[in-house]
Amino acid sequence: MKLQRSAAAALVATALLAAGCADRGGTETETSANNGDNTAQAAPVSNDFGDLSDICSPGNPSGAPAQGVSAKEIKVGVMSDVGFTKNSEFGDAAKVFTAWCNDAGGINGRKISANVRDTKMMEARQRMVESCRDDFALVGGGAALDGQGTEERLKCLLPDFPAQISQTANVGSDLQVSVQAGGPSYATYAGYFTWLIKEAYPASAGAVGLINGDSPVTKTIGEQTAEALKGVGANVVYNDLYPAAGVSDWTPYAQSIKSKNVRGLVFNGSFSQLAKLEQALTAADYKLDWIDTNSNAYTADFISLAGNQVLSSQNNLADIGGIYPLESAASNPATKQLTDLYAKYAPGAKITLPAIKAFSAWVLFAKSASSCGDDLTRKCVYEAAKKETAWTAGGLQAAVDLSVADKPVTCFNVEQATADGWKPADFKPGSNGYRCEAPVYQYTGQYGKALTLADVGKSMADFK
Repeated sequence: MKLQRSAAAALVATALLAAGCADRGGTETETSANNGDNTAQAAPVSNDFGDLSDICSPGNPSGAPAQGVSAKEIKVGVMSDVGFTKNSEFGDAAKVFTAWCNDAGGINGRKISANVRDTKMMEARQRMVESCRDDFALVGGGAALDGQGTEERLKCLLPDFPAQISQTANVGSDLQVSVQAGGPSYATYAGYFTWLIKEAYPASAGAVGLINGDSPVTKTIGEQTAEALKGVGANVVYNDLYPAAGVSDWTPYAQSIKSKNVRGLVFNGSFSQLAKLEQALTAADYKLDWIDTNSNAYTADFISLAGNQVLSSQNNLADIGGIYPLESAASNPATKQLTDLYAKYAPGAKITLPAIKAFSAWVLFAKSASSCGDDLTRKCVYEAAKKETAWTAGGLQAAVDLSVADKPVTCFNVEQATADGWKPADFKPGSNGYRCEAPVYQYTGQYGKALTLADVGKSMADFK
């Protein structure tokens, strides 16, 4: 569902949980090498990331070939709901990447300035208007109500390299290159769901349940999830909503799940609410075969909130979408380098799954922009990114074909929550840590469509 469950679940809490965020200082925050540690800048810095060479490098640029580009600087926007969520994951990713890249010389000598556009949840359109006025591109961000700004983005021909996308109008929209696997016509979790009900827990296939937060974003995702589950062979016996503001007592929900003998449960919503539901299920002495937490719960915070009793009783699983597991960073050079860069440039900042996707988007942008040389234009960067047919961000994720916007997911990987933290589940991965050649399910329901250039009276001929 590339109206992503993981993204929108992370974006929906009281009314909606946040997509990603940045510094808390105001509508716009600028992050550049000037914000870094001067002592850190004195040491030699590698311009390679993972298995990718010369991502950032010095040079002698000249001229101002595009909006937001001068001989010295590239202005880039980062969408964020930070004013509402107080979550700085996207701003932190921008800070870490730009500080490292600028220390390595920038993009052929041009330094990157990241302008965090704080939507405060409800002001996506206003922030997009500002980004259209000032920025060269959008990189490594996301907003719960991102569809509110898509029309403005297309009108001003602003390319987008997002970390997360949420609303139908924005998912797969034109001039967008997403590092996340999957397209809007395909069920993102078809491979994962198939593994759950046909391989790992076949007895659960006849009794699967679904709970969604009661908001426009998650209700649509819930409809897609129900279709996908049925499409891969599950029988959905329980489908319920919970108030987006949260539930004070989950006991009635737990009793309904128990009365319907639900064996597997998909939860689309806040992991803090899921923890409370699981506490109610455990108190009712009811254990499911599996609970799909959604990847929003892939944090130490969920482990802490759920507690040892719940984690030893319930079987919590999450498909983290082909991102290499953070807890196994020592075994993967790109992930290890990412953790080292965070330790250097943003010590104390949390590295979340959305933050890793944001960093992947930044690496994509920088690699593409570097290939353009001195004549840096939006069209050049966009077209360079679209040529990536096996994007891994240097090894941060399973390979994704970026040349096609609407394509099925090919690889997945599953994590299990334990009292000792998240660990890779026994999902029979290949040597690369992923399960690939996943089954494909294409939606038959109508869930809306993404905006195109034609919808705003533009075409690729206008894109420069």
